Amino acid sequence: MKEVRFGLIGLGAMGMAHAKTLLSSVPDARLCAAVTTSEAHKAELLALPGAPDVRVFATAAEMYASGLIDAVLIATPHRLHVQQAVEAFRAGVHVLLEKPMGVSTQEVRLLNAEADKSGRAFGAMFNQRTNPAYRKMKRLIDSGELGSIQRTSVIITDWLRAQSYYDSCAWRATWAADGGGVLLNQAPHNLDLWQWICGMPVRVRAFCGFGRWHDIEVEDDVTAYVEYAGGATGTFITCTGEAPGTNRFEVSLTGGQLIYENGRLTLARPDTPADRFIREYEGGFGKPNVTVADITPDEPYTMHAGVIRAFVDHILTGAPMIADGREGLNSLMLANAMLLSTWENATINLPFDDALYAGKLAALAAKSPKKVAKPIKLDVSKSF
Repeated sequence: MKEVRFGLIGLGAMGMAHAKTLLSSVPDARLCAAVTTSEAHKAELLALPGAPDVRVFATAAEMYASGLIDAVLIATPHRLHVQQAVEAFRAGVHVLLEKPMGVSTQEVRLLNAEADKSGRAFGAMFNQRTNPAYRKMKRLIDSGELGSIQRTSVIITDWLRAQSYYDSCAWRATWAADGGGVLLNQAPHNLDLWQWICGMPVRVRAFCGFGRWHDIEVEDDVTAYVEYAGGATGTFITCTGEAPGTNRFEVSLTGGQLIYENGRLTLARPDTPADRFIREYEGGFGKPNVTVADITPDEPYTMHAGVIRAFVDHILTGAPMIADGREGLNSLMLANAMLLSTWENATINLPFDDALYAGKLAALAAKSPKKVAKPIKLDVSKSF
């Protein structure tokens, strides 16, 4: 195989962005087919440079039966992700799935099992893993040179969304179709980075605000506290109702502190590690001397194109992907745990009872009111 022939399911705002990337930015990848029942979306796709030869099908089954594709990129509403990915695996094609992998850990465990059984590549569109600052943070922490983690903190409150965003689609911000709010739509990237860089906690206590800032039924404000197996603690705060908001990722370790904020990564290093200073310093009041330095990125930020490029290389050569789709279970587990903690008004141990969460979500979905959409043209580039 010299190239990977892609099919695309979902031609909404994000799907169309992926179409443009596949048509122009990824060597050895060729967009050959797409699925939509919307004549408007079909026309928009075929008007793109390089797209007139793309075959458009009414159903995924027809696309798979055509033999035109080796892999599929799925960018549809969350509730459809698992069903559509399973169908793709059973058709024998590789799957690159937009976040989140699904709406509940119960269904995503089934998806992961299907991926294992298929023998096909399974990738997740966690494009922020291509940010060189986050990659550097992970390398520094994994190396052990900064000691052990004491505390983690993620504040990601610059995901501001107007009411018009939520009103633009009938499925958006509903339990029935979306499966959640900020934790399922915007924060999956940040939850993924948090667990990818710092590891998974063992306990979660969270407080979610439902429709706190918008006329929606799902969560748009979240504050969570977590505990790790080694004794470290962490906090995660997110919302879609603040301006200007904050985007800050902080990790305190015994041998230093990493802070990423406003596109800048800094490393503060004490001349004596904190745990050693605590044991040995005899002066009562005092602190070790600290050196603060900016960490300059040493690789490009490749975003969605980088994820697709790595996925293609994995299929062609066996090279590692940016994010294996099975890892998407972790960020979803954190999101589900935060909602479950709020619903139960309790601390949730990980892993929790998948069936308990799925049942509570189903009960909310059954009561989810029908929405009448007020469609607008969304420019997804403004969301990055």
